Amino acid sequence: MPSLKGLLNRLNFREIPPSVSTMEHLWSIGVYAGNSPADLKPAQGVSNPVLTRGAVSDVRAAFVADPFMIKVANSWHMFFEVWNGPSRKGEIGLATSQDGLKWAYQQIVLAESFHLSYPYVFEWIGAYYLVPESCQAASVRLYRAVNFPISWAFVGNLLTGPYFADASVFRHQGRWWMYVETNPEMKHDTLRLYSAEDLTGPWREHPKSPVLMSNGHCARPAGRVLSLNDRVIRYAQDCDPVYGTQVFGFEVIDLSSSSYKEQQLSDSPLLTGTGFGWNASGMHHVDAHRLPDGRWLACVDGWQAVRAL
Repeated sequence: MPSLKGLLNRLNFREIPPSVSTMEHLWSIGVYAGNSPADLKPAQGVSNPVLTRGAVSDVRAAFVADPFMIKVANSWHMFFEVWNGPSRKGEIGLATSQDGLKWAYQQIVLAESFHLSYPYVFEWIGAYYLVPESCQAASVRLYRAVNFPISWAFVGNLLTGPYFADASVFRHQGRWWMYVETNPEMKHDTLRLYSAEDLTGPWREHPKSPVLMSNGHCARPAGRVLSLNDRVIRYAQDCDPVYGTQVFGFEVIDLSSSSYKEQQLSDSPLLTGTGFGWNASGMHHVDAHRLPDGRWLACVDGWQAVRAL
């Protein structure tokens, strides 16, 4: 059983001294844009946030977070965590958009008896897959769409073990790779790397893994990993001393079956709290996509501290 402190961190609550009224992280989703995946700002013509808990119509949502999107034909589809207040667990919601800027909530598309979040969606050989966080099930689970985007079937476990958070799967140079945070004490400070020839496995840990230890500033994944020809860019969320305050970027400059090396893109965070409004206190997630004209469009999330009910 995790400690109360760890459980509160995992459920996105700020730890507040006893003398201060309890505050919660109220998460919402926005859209950013820019000329590169390392230079993203609020998209012009967009009134952020584009999705809040108030948009969710089929469950009583406490917040929405962890957005991932994918364009299929002429429509964008966004999958994200919906924290179901009555059931006290995350479920996966869906919103759609024609231009990637204005979004309409649709419905919950995946719910289990355990918590789900971080719905990492991707396409592979004409099929659509989802790898949500399912740490309460002690596994990294793979789902496949049977009726995209609303119906998903469990395919199998990619990994099993005590604790896997925010598994981020990507394909690079003909091989599958996965980052995942693994500290069971929920300190968000241990990043492991796995690889496989096939999506369904077997997945094996890299000889240099864990690639980060005892570093709560940049171990936990913060969104889709980008494989850009010979470049790999990963995003990491800063969880020290408070969960989910800002996002840093890293370029992987050496990735092979036996070696691993990365460097930080910038000393400054790529995303951080703005000091006011929906993302006043912090941001911890980004999913960036390159558009046909070379610009980048990203869904992000952010939070503001609100008094607990």
